[in-house]
Amino acid sequence: MGVWEALADWWDAAIGSGNATQDVLVEPVQERLLELRPGETVLDIACGAGRFTRRMATQGARIVAFDHSERFIARARQNTPPDLAARIDYRVLSADDASALLALGEQRFDAAVCTMALMDMARITPVLTVLPRLLRIDGRFVFSVTHPVFNSGDAQLVGERVRRGRDFATDVSIKVTDYLTPRMQYDIGVAGQPVEQHYFHRPMSVLLNACFDGGLVLDRLEEPALPPSSDSVDQRTISWRNISLLPQVLVARLRPRH
Repeated sequence: MGVWEALADWWDAAIGSGNATQDVLVEPVQERLLELRPGETVLDIACGAGRFTRRMATQGARIVAFDHSERFIARARQNTPPDLAARIDYRVLSADDASALLALGEQRFDAAVCTMALMDMARITPVLTVLPRLLRIDGRFVFSVTHPVFNSGDAQLVGERVRRGRDFATDVSIKVTDYLTPRMQYDIGVAGQPVEQHYFHRPMSVLLNACFDGGLVLDRLEEPALPPSSDSVDQRTISWRNISLLPQVLVARLRPRH
């Protein structure tokens, strides 16, 4: 059993209803950059349990959504209400299988999206190389990842107790000692998860150059951060809720180079 087969049920139960990263940083930005119009056809790459898939379907899009984990796809189908099911074609498919991806239909898709998953893939070249052939001439591809500089690799949150007037607060910063070395490591994405996942750190140059080499051009790049917390408890903790000037995720929009 693969890691994501083992994690799928727990992962969906833990964050399937959303968290701050999804609700504030990822989904609204992806939605804005995708600029979906009713009736468009979208390819959802590594869709997991289908949370963002369903969000797009509610906007009138038709989606082919795939994941290599059979258990994730089973959860996605279970989570999809009948009124959206007709708009979504869930499939078990690997983003590493270029031939299977091309069989979905060349120039079929108005848009493609990959939500917080490229950093979980050992190889990203196959999907990035076929995307320009799957997308229509005016198509767009939007992806989100943990930020390669501030929230990946060996990045560590560091807290310092500082005085603010007559009280004390925690200043949180980030320590990074090796950003440039691409590597695979075992990591956790959500606190308490029962199995570690493979995580593939790629510097921004490696990640974006793989897109460029595949025939995509960068159209938009955003680095959303959580807003400052007004909760006095949060202000004393070493967490992303206590960081508002450093980005937790990276969201990019690319288009086929025609």
